[in-house]
Amino acid sequence: MANARTAANTRWAGVPAARRRDERRDMLVRAAYRLFAAGGEAALAVRAVCREAELHTRYFYENFADTAELLAAVYDQQATALGAVLARAVEDAGPRPDARTRAGIRAVLRFISDDPGRGRVLFAEARGNEILAARRRAAQTALLEGVLAMTRDQDPPLPVVIAATMFTGAMTELAQQWADGRLGTDLDAVVDGAVNLSLALHRAV
Repeated sequence: MANARTAANTRWAGVPAARRRDERRDMLVRAAYRLFAAGGEAALAVRAVCREAELHTRYFYENFADTAELLAAVYDQQATALGAVLARAVEDAGPRPDARTRAGIRAVLRFISDDPGRGRVLFAEARGNEILAARRRAAQTALLEGVLAMTRDQDPPLPVVIAATMFTGAMTELAQQWADGRLGTDLDAVVDGAVNLSLALHRAV
């Protein structure tokens, strides 16, 4: 740890205090992500995270009250990244609802496939953990609001709201099952099946 302290002092020589703190926080979050992706919540001991980040433990408490707060930051980082990927994919797909639906589903599943740790953070480990469960609920609400916004209706009728709610719940579960590896490895087949069911639900309302 002495070597870590020496390296840290050299790394941040002349760097403003606020920026140093932000960089250390980011290092801790990235270290926690690596540990969580590999070993789940049990891997997130304070000393283990600091060792992975090559930082003294005092820097942990400079940024986080405990590992639960750190875990929330890890989730938020990945959720923000997924949100950006999803928004870009849907925007690039153009105005057609079927194309936007396909692009959105593919973007979510591809995001998980590109780095399986993302699925573990965002979906696979959220059950039974209140920190992650609360964020999953908030993310699902945001997704529902986004789906309703795509209807371009200020006050969508109840059947549309019900269909959007069902789609949102199904999409969350689809991502969960994909992250857990229960849907195989054929991304195109999963996307095709999900899109067909989604469009059938849309046509029904």
